[in-house]
Amino acid sequence: MRANCCSRSVHPANGSEEELPVGLQAHGDLGLVFTVASAVMMGLLMFSLGCSVEIRKLWLHIQRPWGIAVGLLCQFGLMPLIAYLLAVSFTLKPVQAIAVLIMGCCPGGTISNIFTFWVDGDMDLSISMTTCSTVAALGMMPLCLYLYTWSWNLAQNLTIPYQSIGITLVCLIIPVAFGICVNFKWPKQSKVILKVGAVVGALLLLLVAVAGVVLARGSWHSDTTLLTISFVFPFIGHVAGFLLALLTRQSWQRCRTISLETGAQNIQMCITMLQLSFTAEYLVQMFSFPLAYGLFQLLDGFLIVAAYQTYKRRLKNKQRRRDPEHVEGCPKQRSTSPKETRAFLEVKEEAAGALGPSGPTDGHVASGEQCAPAGLAAPLSPAASKGGAGQRHESHW
Repeated sequence: MRANCCSRSVHPANGSEEELPVGLQAHGDLGLVFTVASAVMMGLLMFSLGCSVEIRKLWLHIQRPWGIAVGLLCQFGLMPLIAYLLAVSFTLKPVQAIAVLIMGCCPGGTISNIFTFWVDGDMDLSISMTTCSTVAALGMMPLCLYLYTWSWNLAQNLTIPYQSIGITLVCLIIPVAFGICVNFKWPKQSKVILKVGAVVGALLLLLVAVAGVVLARGSWHSDTTLLTISFVFPFIGHVAGFLLALLTRQSWQRCRTISLETGAQNIQMCITMLQLSFTAEYLVQMFSFPLAYGLFQLLDGFLIVAAYQTYKRRLKNKQRRRDPEHVEGCPKQRSTSPKETRAFLEVKEEAAGALGPSGPTDGHVASGEQCAPAGLAAPLSPAASKGGAGQRHESHW
C-alpha cells in the first residue's frame, strides 16, 4: 500500500477531468461557491464553538487524557474493526469493501462538535478528540488500512491524503484557538457568539446535506447493500462508542461526547482519498457510499439530539411535579440560567444512573442550597450549635 501525498491533478488515477463520470465532475461556479461558502461557515462555526472551551478544563484533559484515550480507541480501534466486519458479513466486492474500510479508518469530523454542543456534552473533550484523532490519522490511517487489507491481496495502491489532513488541522486549530482567547478575555461576548454559532451550525448542516445531494446527484446508484451499510454503520459506531465509554466508567456527559465522536467520520477526507487512489471506473461503484454515510450520520445525529432534548424536558417536568412547593417557594431556583439547568441535569443523571458510570462529572456542581420553610430557622452547623450551647450555659450561670 502506498502512503504518499499528491494532488489530484497529477495523480495517474484521476489525471483528466473528462475521465470522471457526470456525477463526479466539477459543477462550475456552483461547486466553487459551495466549497468557499462551506469553508467560511465551518471556520466561523469552529470559532464560535471555541468560545465554549475553557483553558482550565482543556489543560485538565491534556494532563489526564483518559477521555481522549478512550475516544482514540473508539476511533481507530472500533471503527476500522466494525468496517471490516461489515464488509465481510455483507460479502462486498473488493472495491466496495475498500470504500467501507477507508471510511472506518478516517478521523472524526467536525460535525460531531456541533451535535455535542446541542446535547450539552463536554466541548473541551469533543474538540480535543477531533484534533487528536486528526493528528493521529497521519500514522493510524495507513497502519489500519495495511492491517485490514493485508489478507485481501489488494493490487490497487492507496494514497493517504496528507495534504487534506493538514488543511483540516489548520481549519480546526486556528479558529478554535481564537475562540478560546475570546472566551478567556471577554466571557460575556463569547456567550453571544456561541448562540450565533448554534444557528450557523444548523444552517451549515442543511447546506451540506442539500448541496451534497445536488452536486453529486449523478453518482447515486441503487445498490441496496451499500445503502444498508451506510445506514447501520454510523448507528453502530454511536452505540459502540457509548458502550465503551460506559465500560471505562466515564461520566454521562463524556459518554454522550465519545458516542457522537465515534460515529461521526470525516466524509471529505474519505472522498479525497478515494479520488486520489482510484480511477473513474472504480469511483462509479464506490462514490455513493461516503455520500450516503454522510446523510445518515446527519440523520442519526439529529435523532440523538431530539431524544436528548426530550429526555431533558421530561426530567425537568418530573422534578417540577415532584416538588412544586419547593420550586415556587425558592425565588433563586425559579430564575436559573441555562448553565445551571445543564448542571442540574448532570447531577440528576448521575443520581438516577446508579448502574451507570461512576467517573467524575465534567459539568458544574449544582449548589446544595435549599430553602427553609417559612417560620423555621435554618439548621445550624455542628460548630455553631456547640457555640450556641456554650452561650446558653454562660447566661444560665
